[in-house]
Amino acid sequence: MVDLFDAATTDAAGTPAARASSPLAVRMRPATVDEIAGQEHLLVPGSPLRRLIEPGAGGRAAPSSVILWGPPGTGKTTLAYLVATVSGRRFVELSAVTAGVKDVRQVVEDARRRLATGGDETVLFVDEVHRFSKSQQDALLPSVENRWVTLVAATTENPSFSVNSPLLSRSLLLTLRPLETEHVRELVLRAVTDERGLGGAVELDDEATEHLLRLSGGDARKALTILEAAAGAVLSDEVPETATGEAAVPRIGLADVERAVDVAAVRYDRDGDQHYDVISAFIKSIRGSDVDAALHYLARMVAAGEDPRFIARRLVISAAEDVGMADPSALQTAVAAAQAVQLIGMPEGRIVLAEAVVHLATAPKSNAAYLGVDAALADVRAGRVGTVPPHLRDAHYAGAKQMGHGDGYRYAHDWPHGVAPQQYLPDVLAGSRYYDPSDRGYERQVSERLERIRGILGSEDTRQ
Repeated sequence: MVDLFDAATTDAAGTPAARASSPLAVRMRPATVDEIAGQEHLLVPGSPLRRLIEPGAGGRAAPSSVILWGPPGTGKTTLAYLVATVSGRRFVELSAVTAGVKDVRQVVEDARRRLATGGDETVLFVDEVHRFSKSQQDALLPSVENRWVTLVAATTENPSFSVNSPLLSRSLLLTLRPLETEHVRELVLRAVTDERGLGGAVELDDEATEHLLRLSGGDARKALTILEAAAGAVLSDEVPETATGEAAVPRIGLADVERAVDVAAVRYDRDGDQHYDVISAFIKSIRGSDVDAALHYLARMVAAGEDPRFIARRLVISAAEDVGMADPSALQTAVAAAQAVQLIGMPEGRIVLAEAVVHLATAPKSNAAYLGVDAALADVRAGRVGTVPPHLRDAHYAGAKQMGHGDGYRYAHDWPHGVAPQQYLPDVLAGSRYYDPSDRGYERQVSERLERIRGILGSEDTRQ
């Protein structure tokens, strides 16, 4: 992964300035707020971040410290850069991986001296702030409280768990959203034509574009790094001449993108048939309890750069639809996997997805809950609704009791086993059965208990 500030020179204020030999991700770093993609919710006029980038905008004071939380490649470093460049502040970057308390104190002391002598304000950017120890984070507190520096800290981990409470309470937490495919596409196509980037020296095939976007997984830096490698490959090849004798513009094809990342593309055709075929086979393999086939299709999607959040969402649906009450913990696993993938991203997310796939594929299966709600919906849509029995109606508002609301209601906890014999369904649906549990897994126990419950509810004194 290329850091936006690697291989860059700095100007007099210490702000990174890209040179011709800088990586493409550095050269294409947004120079204005308008070039930022996918974070419009943080940059509306008058917003705290907008006021920090453009002091005086919105007529209110800008925050002195912000923590930017979001996945890799979503623009955290770029936003910190803009805070410094647009407002003319001095820029200093520290990486929590290599910096210590001594480095933090040195930057802060230098910033204080500059302020005391009428110098520029300092923007201190701390990348991966979650890697700072408690003492290192504590060293930032005086500078934040006294506004000796404008602190912009970036993290890919939940600050509620990775940032000390004192620092968190003194900072404004801003959450960056994962970039959508169209956001990354916009950045890639801009890099192909923009003079800061490739300047039209190459063209990019549609098929290559789609594969590059899948591989990037919403990470703009990764997308630009792959594009740069692919462009370098085609520009180093011998370029054929056109009919007029001029050199043709090299085209980046699917094979060039594959060669750039040393990964064979799993073919998804442009109409999306393969995309839908693979996810269909994936879900059906889980439903059919073939764990090996399910892992195979998972691997195909991961290798093709499928959005891991899409895979995780389908697992959540599968857990509820196909496993159901036969193993209620399957839904917990699927939801946890979806949250974990969102938190850690790829490539580690594949391990989380694999664990969820194994759980769901090997679990006992039941679609009884799924069929039950659909059967109930069919009755409702057919007009079989009826009125709520009077003893179940709300009796808490004035005049309700005079209308008989709540009259004769039996409080379940006052009865043996916590089940009160009374009618709950409307009269038109009395006796209807929607949920028919299977004899598989945990649902076998549910079936036995439900039989006893229905026996109590259907006893002779059920009706009021």
